[in-house]
Amino acid sequence: MPATNKDELLTVTRKEFAKLDDLIGAVSDSQALAKDADDVSIKDVVAHRAHWIDLFLGWYADGMAGKTVFFPAKGYKWSDLKRYNADLRARQAKLSWDKARAMLHERHAALDAFIKNKRNAALYGGPMKGANNKWTPGRWAEAAGPSHYRSATKYIRARLKALG
Repeated sequence: MPATNKDELLTVTRKEFAKLDDLIGAVSDSQALAKDADDVSIKDVVAHRAHWIDLFLGWYADGMAGKTVFFPAKGYKWSDLKRYNADLRARQAKLSWDKARAMLHERHAALDAFIKNKRNAALYGGPMKGANNKWTPGRWAEAAGPSHYRSATKYIRARLKALG
Protein backbone atom coordinates (compact mmCIF):
# COMPACT_ATOMS: atom_id res chain seq x y z
CA MET A 1 0.00 0.00 0.00
CA PRO A 2 1.54 3.33 -1.02
CA ALA A 3 2.32 5.93 1.61
CA THR A 4 -0.33 8.62 1.96
CA ASN A 5 1.56 11.25 3.93
CA LYS A 6 5.04 12.59 4.64
CA ASP A 7 5.56 10.61 7.85
CA GLU A 8 4.63 7.31 6.20
CA LEU A 9 6.86 8.14 3.22
CA LEU A 10 9.86 8.92 5.43
CA THR A 11 9.28 5.75 7.45
CA VAL A 12 9.00 3.43 4.45
CA THR A 13 11.91 5.12 2.65
CA ARG A 14 14.23 4.69 5.61
CA LYS A 15 13.03 1.16 6.40
CA GLU A 16 13.51 -0.15 2.86
CA PHE A 17 16.86 1.60 2.47
CA ALA A 18 18.10 0.07 5.74
CA LYS A 19 17.20 -3.42 4.49
CA LEU A 20 18.98 -2.84 1.18
CA ASP A 21 21.99 -1.22 2.83
CA ASP A 22 22.38 -4.10 5.30
CA LEU A 23 22.23 -6.57 2.44
CA ILE A 24 24.74 -4.85 0.16
CA GLY A 25 27.14 -4.27 3.04
CA ALA A 26 28.02 -7.97 2.95
CA VAL A 27 28.32 -8.28 -0.85
CA SER A 28 31.86 -8.82 -2.10
CA ASP A 29 33.31 -7.20 -5.22
CA SER A 30 33.21 -10.50 -7.10
CA GLN A 31 29.57 -11.11 -6.16
CA ALA A 32 28.63 -7.53 -7.05
CA LEU A 33 30.25 -7.66 -10.47
CA ALA A 34 29.12 -11.16 -11.54
CA LYS A 35 26.70 -10.92 -14.46
CA ASP A 36 23.47 -12.89 -14.62
CA ALA A 37 21.96 -14.46 -17.75
CA ASP A 38 20.62 -11.02 -18.77
CA ASP A 39 24.10 -9.45 -18.43
CA VAL A 40 23.06 -7.56 -15.28
CA SER A 41 25.03 -7.50 -12.02
CA ILE A 42 24.24 -6.54 -8.44
CA LYS A 43 26.41 -3.46 -9.02
CA ASP A 44 24.29 -2.56 -12.04
CA VAL A 45 21.08 -2.82 -10.03
CA VAL A 46 22.42 -0.68 -7.19
CA ALA A 47 23.78 1.99 -9.55
CA HIS A 48 20.46 1.95 -11.43
CA ARG A 49 18.53 2.63 -8.23
CA ALA A 50 20.81 5.57 -7.40
CA HIS A 51 20.33 6.98 -10.89
CA TRP A 52 16.54 6.79 -10.74
CA ILE A 53 16.50 8.91 -7.59
CA ASP A 54 18.38 11.55 -9.60
CA LEU A 55 15.82 11.22 -12.38
CA PHE A 56 12.94 11.79 -9.96
CA LEU A 57 14.60 14.81 -8.34
CA GLY A 58 15.25 16.22 -11.80
CA TRP A 59 11.66 15.64 -12.91
CA TYR A 60 10.40 17.41 -9.81
CA ALA A 61 12.77 20.37 -10.23
CA ASP A 62 11.96 20.74 -13.93
CA GLY A 63 8.22 20.60 -13.28
CA MET A 64 8.44 23.18 -10.50
CA ALA A 65 10.49 25.44 -12.81
CA GLY A 66 7.88 25.15 -15.54
CA LYS A 67 10.24 23.28 -17.84
CA THR A 68 9.34 20.32 -20.00
CA VAL A 69 9.67 17.13 -18.00
CA PHE A 70 11.04 14.20 -19.98
CA PHE A 71 9.84 10.81 -18.78
CA PRO A 72 11.92 8.80 -18.27
CA ALA A 73 14.59 10.99 -19.94
CA LYS A 74 15.09 13.18 -22.98
CA GLY A 75 15.01 11.05 -26.12
CA TYR A 76 13.18 8.15 -24.42
CA LYS A 77 9.54 7.23 -23.84
CA TRP A 78 8.25 4.82 -21.21
CA SER A 79 8.01 2.24 -23.98
CA ASP A 80 11.81 2.64 -24.42
CA LEU A 81 12.56 1.70 -20.82
CA LYS A 82 14.48 -1.48 -21.70
CA ARG A 83 16.69 0.49 -24.08
CA TYR A 84 17.10 3.30 -21.55
CA ASN A 85 18.19 0.88 -18.83
CA ALA A 86 20.60 -0.89 -21.20
CA ASP A 87 22.07 2.48 -22.20
CA LEU A 88 22.37 3.40 -18.52
CA ARG A 89 24.23 0.13 -17.77
CA ALA A 90 26.62 0.93 -20.61
CA ARG A 91 27.23 4.44 -19.22
CA GLN A 92 27.82 2.98 -15.74
CA ALA A 93 29.89 -0.01 -16.91
CA LYS A 94 33.20 1.22 -15.48
CA LEU A 95 31.66 2.18 -12.16
CA SER A 96 33.22 0.28 -9.26
CA TRP A 97 31.19 -1.54 -6.62
CA ASP A 98 32.40 0.92 -3.98
CA LYS A 99 31.34 3.87 -6.13
CA ALA A 100 27.92 2.33 -6.86
CA ARG A 101 27.30 1.89 -3.13
CA ALA A 102 28.51 5.43 -2.42
CA MET A 103 26.20 6.78 -5.13
CA LEU A 104 23.25 4.96 -3.59
CA HIS A 105 24.05 6.42 -0.17
CA GLU A 106 24.39 9.93 -1.62
CA ARG A 107 21.17 9.71 -3.61
CA HIS A 108 19.27 8.20 -0.69
CA ALA A 109 20.44 11.10 1.49
CA ALA A 110 19.22 13.54 -1.18
CA LEU A 111 15.84 11.78 -1.36
CA ASP A 112 15.53 11.73 2.42
CA ALA A 113 16.33 15.46 2.58
CA PHE A 114 13.85 16.17 -0.22
CA ILE A 115 11.07 14.42 1.71
CA LYS A 116 12.03 16.00 5.07
CA ASN A 117 12.09 19.49 3.56
CA LYS A 118 8.65 19.29 1.95
CA ARG A 119 5.35 19.92 3.63
CA ASN A 120 2.80 17.14 3.47
CA ALA A 121 0.69 19.24 1.06
CA ALA A 122 3.65 19.61 -1.31
CA LEU A 123 4.12 15.84 -1.35
CA TYR A 124 0.48 14.72 -1.44
CA GLY A 125 -1.67 17.77 -2.23
CA GLY A 126 -1.93 17.18 -5.96
CA PRO A 127 -0.26 15.82 -9.07
CA MET A 128 3.45 16.44 -9.65
CA LYS A 129 3.90 19.34 -12.06
CA GLY A 130 4.95 18.24 -15.50
CA ALA A 131 4.17 14.56 -14.90
CA ASN A 132 0.96 14.62 -16.93
CA ASN A 133 -0.69 12.09 -14.66
CA LYS A 134 -2.36 11.99 -11.24
CA TRP A 135 0.65 10.81 -9.25
CA THR A 136 1.70 13.14 -6.47
CA PRO A 137 5.35 14.03 -5.81
CA GLY A 138 5.14 11.72 -2.79
CA ARG A 139 4.03 8.81 -4.95
CA TRP A 140 6.82 9.50 -7.46
CA ALA A 141 9.32 9.69 -4.57
CA GLU A 142 8.09 6.33 -3.31
CA ALA A 143 8.50 4.78 -6.75
CA ALA A 144 12.05 6.14 -7.06
CA GLY A 145 13.05 5.25 -3.49
CA PRO A 146 11.44 2.55 -1.35
CA SER A 147 9.75 0.68 -4.20
CA HIS A 148 13.06 0.52 -6.04
CA TYR A 149 14.88 -0.41 -2.83
CA ARG A 150 12.47 -3.35 -2.33
CA SER A 151 12.92 -4.65 -5.86
CA ALA A 152 16.71 -4.31 -5.59
CA THR A 153 16.69 -6.23 -2.29
CA LYS A 154 14.63 -9.00 -3.87
CA TYR A 155 16.94 -9.21 -6.90
CA ILE A 156 20.11 -9.21 -4.78
CA ARG A 157 18.85 -11.93 -2.45
CA ALA A 158 17.96 -14.12 -5.42
CA ARG A 159 21.28 -13.36 -7.11
CA LEU A 160 23.31 -14.19 -4.00
CA LYS A 161 21.41 -17.45 -3.67
CA ALA A 162 22.17 -18.29 -7.32
CA LEU A 163 25.84 -17.47 -6.79
CA GLY A 164 25.95 -19.86 -3.85
